Amino acid sequence: MVISVPADVADIVDRELSIFGAPDANAAYLLVDRHDPHAIAFTQVDVEDSVLRPVDVTYGELADKSRRLATALAARGVGEGDRVGVLMGKRVELAVSFLALMRLGAVYIPLFTAFAEPAIEMRLTSAAARLVLTESSQAAKVAGIEGIEVIVVENEFDALISDNDPTDREVAVGGDGMIILIFTSGTTGPPKGVPVPLRAVASIVCYLDFGLDVQAGDVFWNAADPGWAYGLYYGIVGVLARGYRNILLHSGFNAEVTARLLADLAVTNFAAAPTVYRSLKSDSAFGGYQLRRASSAGEPLTPDVIEWAPPALGSQVRDHYGQTEQGMFVNNHWRDGLRQEILPGSMGIAMPGFTTAIIDDQIAVDTTASPLMWFLGYLDAADKTASRYTADGRWYLTGDTARVDDEGHYFFTARDDDIILMAGYRIGPFDVESVLITHPSVVDVAVVGRRDELRGEVVEAFVVLDDATDPSDALEAELQDLVKTGFAAHAYPRRVHFVDALPKTPSGKIQRFLLRRG
Repeated sequence: MVISVPADVADIVDRELSIFGAPDANAAYLLVDRHDPHAIAFTQVDVEDSVLRPVDVTYGELADKSRRLATALAARGVGEGDRVGVLMGKRVELAVSFLALMRLGAVYIPLFTAFAEPAIEMRLTSAAARLVLTESSQAAKVAGIEGIEVIVVENEFDALISDNDPTDREVAVGGDGMIILIFTSGTTGPPKGVPVPLRAVASIVCYLDFGLDVQAGDVFWNAADPGWAYGLYYGIVGVLARGYRNILLHSGFNAEVTARLLADLAVTNFAAAPTVYRSLKSDSAFGGYQLRRASSAGEPLTPDVIEWAPPALGSQVRDHYGQTEQGMFVNNHWRDGLRQEILPGSMGIAMPGFTTAIIDDQIAVDTTASPLMWFLGYLDAADKTASRYTADGRWYLTGDTARVDDEGHYFFTARDDDIILMAGYRIGPFDVESVLITHPSVVDVAVVGRRDELRGEVVEAFVVLDDATDPSDALEAELQDLVKTGFAAHAYPRRVHFVDALPKTPSGKIQRFLLRRG
């Protein structure tokens, strides 16, 4: 459905496409070098003995450090098209690493710090990566991966910057050149690689403008982890492209710290998963916020948060929808001229630059009338790519089912591919099942998401044991630990159900909907 938009909004779409889609587009120039060197790019906040310690880094500092790191990486053979993993938390060195790779025309592979070694190794191997930049707390996960060179932040990383001169090399990969290779989980096979071209940044900055209404005077905080799409696209890439500032909280999630940071740094524009808002809502002692805008993504926003937010935060929380493959493209937009009254249960309307509809009950994007669409296919997975399109190739199918009213408002109904949405993270059942089935006592397994008041959904596993093994609490704990060490700490099943058999179709497909019913 085409939504009527103001002329200045259409002009922004055209302008950004001409900048980031140009054949000679230079990522380093567009993301850092063209901006005011004295402007703050990131405020990294460390928490020491319950004290918040913010440190600002400017665009000039990012430019200098990334040039020096690029010199060091080039000396190690990193060049145009090479793929390099970055395994770090929310810290300035992650942005420096990203920009150094952009200067060399290399490809950035984001790696989530909660992943265990097998999940990291799979992504690096699939991407044919040759080097990883990481931090000391994560170094052990990559130390044993064959063929991967490792650079650790607290060790040689700092020396590589201080001991090298700034590079004068600038590689312009152009709008179609790949700058990021990010992996998304599925249900029937290993995670799929999504190549992100430079021209995708046009869509990313349009979401900052239209969906979030981030402005130059805002104190902006995207609280999502940059190991995933929302945190990377809109907390790192988008703010750099616009020359804005973002806050990087260099610690694990904590509701009290989040509340204090919102108040102490006078955040005016905040984006986070519904779980963050539910955590803030759970303690009425939090307050002192100065929010102008608040937005939510990663899973459907629940009505209780929508009702609680205006008096508690000083702002509505507006729900937005997107995917790793496309970024955000259906939103309850904040921008003047696009902002509409929130309808209960609606995730909004199509973002300018996208034309959408419901095809085969799924949210679909019209490839012929969506200039901001950038996904062209998964890495080395032609069959998976083909399954995402209608037979004539016109419509991209998201896999998420919804309905749309006559005014173009979308209402999420279900996930078509069984992805579990937990606290803003997308967890593929296949990833968890492939670890659990390695236990010698497990003969069959299925993983589903179950509704959870705080996290949205949590992982639950249904396990069939061999005849020689009896169910026990100890075995449940053992299986949970297996997932934590074999896949990811956040993705372990909160409950393991030991069953005699799994419900399956005559063709052998697991009927997950029956398991979700309880």
